[in-house]
Order: sequence, then structure tokens, then C-alpha cells
Amino acid sequence: MDISVVVPLYNEEESLPELAQWIHRVMEANGFSYEIIFVNDGSTDRSMEVIRRLAKENEAIHAISFSRNYGKSPALNEGFRRAQGDVVITMDADLQDSPDEIPELYRMITEDGYDLVSGWKKKRYDPLSKTIPTKLFNATARKVSGIRNLHDFNCGLKAYRNAVVKHIEVYGDMHRYIPYLAKNAGYRKIGEKVVHHQARKYGHTKFGLDRFVNGYLDLATLWFQSKFGIKPMHIFGLLGSAMFMIGFLAVLTVLILKLVAMNSDTFHFYLTKSVYFYLSLVFMVLGVQFFCTGFIGELITRNSPERNKYQIGEEW
Repeated sequence: MDISVVVPLYNEEESLPELAQWIHRVMEANGFSYEIIFVNDGSTDRSMEVIRRLAKENEAIHAISFSRNYGKSPALNEGFRRAQGDVVITMDADLQDSPDEIPELYRMITEDGYDLVSGWKKKRYDPLSKTIPTKLFNATARKVSGIRNLHDFNCGLKAYRNAVVKHIEVYGDMHRYIPYLAKNAGYRKIGEKVVHHQARKYGHTKFGLDRFVNGYLDLATLWFQSKFGIKPMHIFGLLGSAMFMIGFLAVLTVLILKLVAMNSDTFHFYLTKSVYFYLSLVFMVLGVQFFCTGFIGELITRNSPERNKYQIGEEW
């Protein structure tokens, strides 16, 4: 099979018939063998009824339906597990992503050799309250991930080599960082294509401004996991040792000042009034806690079934 199109959706009953017909026209015009996997993320409207009707008209349409709303990342993850096409295309169900982009995305994967191609909605039809935070978010993501050539990490329109989606796990809200997940899994040939962004035709957006706050927290988590996920002692042990040394130096300062005061008639030193006394307590306690955290993290990592799981690119 040439292409699997994975479409996560939540309450998009109005747009589904038009989207399915549009994808079918593109596939027929280019002679692609394909499947469409609609992932219904616990919709409360008639989305699932519409999908059942569409599936009767087109045997290439399949569906996964969650019993409740879990989010876009779980929906994509389940769609990836089901996808059988050599190239996997993801797009949103709201008709803001154009299926006409599929042939070129497919070519970039199969002919240009990209592992992943991400769409870039260079011209957007979103309000400034959405576009300005998006630009800041993408700038931060480029800096942290090291993927400098991507302008739009969160674009729903992406193409993947099948092996990529089988070797990444999309969870929580990590769909924003799929290129970063792919890079960490060893798939580093990541490209970008300017795609057409259409104004929403039906319904309203399902995402609020809280996604930007959550997005930064997820980015910090992903960075930490990629750097120290299998070696937590390297960060916690370092911080713990540094804090302990600061505390130890503060203790030495306290002892020296106390000895000087004991042997002087003019200099008086009161232990509980000294800032060094409290510094020594705080930093030594924190140092021990950080060091123990790293040690416990190492024990957990060493007993994890994933500790020696590596992505092998080639074997002779």
C-alpha cells in the first residue's frame, strides 16, 4: 500500500464527507493505493455515524473510536499503530489542511529520501492571539530540539516513512514535538514543505491558549528525557554535589568565624544570626536530596525493560 492517511478528529461531523471525498479524488488522480484511518477521539456529535456511512461507500476508510476524549496525541499514536502504507500522512479533520499537498509530500519521502516532512503554514488565517504565541513557541522548539530548518512544529499536515511512526510513541500532548521524537529515535533527515492553510469552514477550534503553557512544559520534559533519561545521576548527582560543596564551604566559614570569635575580645560571632549557618543547612540538605534523587533514578533506570532498547539502522 502506498499511503495511509491518519485523521484524528473531535466533533467534526460537518467536514468529514468533504474531506473523505477530497482525499479520494487526489488518490484516484495520482493512482495511489491508500487507506484513510479516522481516529474518533470521543466525539459527542454524529461524527462516528458519518464515518460509518462513508466506510460503506469507500472500503479504503477505516475507523478507530475512543470511548472518551483522550487528546490528539493518543489518537495519532493509535492511528500510527494501525497504518500500513509505505508513507503515512497526518492531517486535521477541519479542512484547514489541503489533501492536494499529498502527492508532493509522498514524493519527498519516496524520492528525496526524507524520513519526515513537516508542513509549514507560512500564510495563516488565524487571529494574532494565536499566530504570535505560535511563532514564539516554534522559535523555542527550534532552539531546544536543534532542528533549525522547521518553522512550524505543530502543523497537523506531515508525512512520514512508515518505519518512523512504528518507532516513536506519541503520548500526553507530545504531538507538537513529533519531529523531535523522530530525531531522538534516530530519524534525522527531516524536511519541510510550505503548505496551503485554509480558513476553518465548519465549527470552531478545539484548542485554547493553555496549550502554549502546556507546550513549554512538555518541551522541557522531552529535552530532559533526551539528555538524561537513561542517566539521571549525571544531572542530579552534579547538582547535588555542587550544592553539598557550597554547604560544606559555608560550614567551614562558620567554624572559622566561631574560632576567631572565641579567641578575640572585640569580635563577637553568634551562630544563629549568621547567614552562613543557614546556607550550610539549606545547601547540604538540598545536596543530599538531589544526590539521592539521582541515585534512585539510576536504580529505576537499571531495572527498566527499556534500558537496552536501541534503534538499529542497519545490520550485516
